[in-house]
Amino acid sequence: MNLLLIAMIIALLIPLYEACWQEDDVWQKMLALASIATKCSMMILVISVMRDDWMIGVAGVIILSVGNAGFMLLAQLLKRINYQ
Repeated sequence: MNLLLIAMIIALLIPLYEACWQEDDVWQKMLALASIATKCSMMILVISVMRDDWMIGVAGVIILSVGNAGFMLLAQLLKRINYQ
């Protein structure tokens, strides 16, 4: 299981590299940060199953379902500002 967590952390670093050091495009950064949020919540779910702690799992589900809603709202605001 530790190998699985290490692989998940490495997969988490790929969009972090994309967000920080690659493009200066705002949309690419938002996409990378949304990917990071999703991967972190999946890691929380895996850890909660490994520890058999369902309170941590509930927090992971809340992050997974509501965490990217802020990015969606920000994307819509940027889209409307650019149209005007």
